[in-house]
Amino acid sequence: MGKSKGSKQKSGEREAQPDLSRRNFIAKAAIGAGVAATLGAGKASASGTSDAARPIKIPDEFALAAKAAPVKIDFPMSGAQVFARMCKEEGLAALFCCPGNYNVINAIAQEGIPAYSGRHEGAMCHAADAFIRVTGEIAATSGTEGPGFSDMICAIAAANAARTPLLVLASNMSIQQEDTESGIQLQYQQPATEGLKKYGKRLLTPSRLSEYTAYAFRQLRSGVPRPVHIDFPSEVYRAQFKTAADLTYYYDKSRYRTESKPHPAPKDIRAAVEMLKRAERPMIVSSNGVFYSRAWDALKSFAEKAQIPVVESGAMKGQFSDASPLSANAAPAALASADVVVLVGQYCMPTIGEFAFGPDAKYIRIDPSPEDIGRNLPIDIGIVSCEKAALEALFNEMPAIKHDAWLAEIAAARKKFEDELDVIYKQGLGYTDAVHPAVIAKELGDFLYRGKIPKEQTTVVSGGYGIARYVRRWLRGYRPGQIMNGAYQYGAIGPDVGYSIGVAAAVRHGISVQKPYQGHPIVCVTGDAGFGYTAMEMETLSKYRLPVIVIVYNNNAWGTWNGNRANPVTLSMHLFQENVRYDKVGEALGAHGEYVTRAEDFRPALERCYQIAVKESRPSVINCQAKKEFWLRENAPGFLGKTEPGCMSYFH
Repeated sequence: MGKSKGSKQKSGEREAQPDLSRRNFIAKAAIGAGVAATLGAGKASASGTSDAARPIKIPDEFALAAKAAPVKIDFPMSGAQVFARMCKEEGLAALFCCPGNYNVINAIAQEGIPAYSGRHEGAMCHAADAFIRVTGEIAATSGTEGPGFSDMICAIAAANAARTPLLVLASNMSIQQEDTESGIQLQYQQPATEGLKKYGKRLLTPSRLSEYTAYAFRQLRSGVPRPVHIDFPSEVYRAQFKTAADLTYYYDKSRYRTESKPHPAPKDIRAAVEMLKRAERPMIVSSNGVFYSRAWDALKSFAEKAQIPVVESGAMKGQFSDASPLSANAAPAALASADVVVLVGQYCMPTIGEFAFGPDAKYIRIDPSPEDIGRNLPIDIGIVSCEKAALEALFNEMPAIKHDAWLAEIAAARKKFEDELDVIYKQGLGYTDAVHPAVIAKELGDFLYRGKIPKEQTTVVSGGYGIARYVRRWLRGYRPGQIMNGAYQYGAIGPDVGYSIGVAAAVRHGISVQKPYQGHPIVCVTGDAGFGYTAMEMETLSKYRLPVIVIVYNNNAWGTWNGNRANPVTLSMHLFQENVRYDKVGEALGAHGEYVTRAEDFRPALERCYQIAVKESRPSVINCQAKKEFWLRENAPGFLGKTEPGCMSYFH
């Protein structure tokens, strides 16, 4: 049961891993999106007709699209083309959408911006969010008025909670037909995203199109990031402009925004240094702002000079390496002992008592937005600054300090945590009738970080609900953008396969920090409940030949079943059919499938899927058959709490 049909490998054997050099990966992953490859050989049906005559096939148009050069458009231009050109000049890195808002998405794609089209606007919005979280670059998502846009709301909310600079685009009914209910529906979009965005605008005056595009990118590129929502009535995207003079505000980007960042006040830096010099157990919390300001080198220099441990809390992890002895990510028991905590780029602040730190800890907060400092959590020193500039200033002002006793505490806490993980893993191995989540987590960690694959290489989409409480304990980050935390401050259900599209696209194109790992496979972890939400995007992964290994934890139930087990009526509402073959769903959509029912078969299945990702640039689904009873406390270790490597990285 641990192998896919047709596998010649004996159960329990481990195949040799492929050549892991970057050159080989890029060469094999460079299969064009238009490769018209047969993804499965058919067998004769009962009627005698062979389904081999109807293999899954990537349309020839994908190969043609991959070879097509960007279209050079100049005036006269439509409103959609003006907008697309400004997106190109602003460095928009990718577009994720479904068909709809046609004029705008077509114009963006024709500019040569990588564009991916999927099955559901919500999933593709998640994809754009994930792309940004692992690159730090701007991506767009698009939907059509009404149903498509409504499908995106949950994903916009998740991006907003993660403070993602996501460009949300949508078409809208014409201004002329407003209040007539003409067309498919009547909806005012901007109120629907109120509270879920940084800036939004329904474009009404065609000649001001470039002006409001400038507004959008000014908001996306400055300050604390959040989504920006622009919707286009037909009068705007179809408007014709003969020359630039027809636009009232059409300038180069250097004229409508600045690249300058706020720098810290010297007195605030001196006050922070004095507080840190007196601290016995200081701690740095590195969050989203460190990633978006590219401040990881400044963070490392400051932390090492002052011997201050670092714990990560963010929608992405890895900007401070877990290989460092200063990393406190895997030392959760030590966090409560910290006496001074430096919050760097912690855009989503917890309230009192939600952090793992003790009640007497003092806080220094570095944030580019002064109006947010002191919100939710009282702050002792507030530093208004770009995170990178503040860390550089602290490094220059701070003397070299030793905290040997504190680092020994961190090391002891780290060992304690690792020992606890070993106990949990051994408990998981004791179950032979299904695959325990501890086995998935430990074996995945060993494969990624302690095998032949360089530990810095693989980018991971960390999703799921119950399974996340296990896997996140074993995940480690060794470079910026290596881990994308799915449910950061917002528990969106089932975004994970959608997230994997954005992450895989970022790695395929080698965008930003993903450049050294271009072409490598990625891993996505999700649950059976979540898989149902975005499972159809396996077809999207297949048609674009994105090498994603999707691990599905299949325990036959929602994570909420345990609290209802005493009442059969309510319990039934929380259960699925048992032993559903999610691997077969993947196969039917063009992916490779593995069904794993025993602990010893998970690692060989993972290795086979990895080889398929490398050799064929093709996705896989590993359906890990578990059981709902693993969440019971009497079946140790049961449903684990949210303690994990990092600080407040799941949701509060």
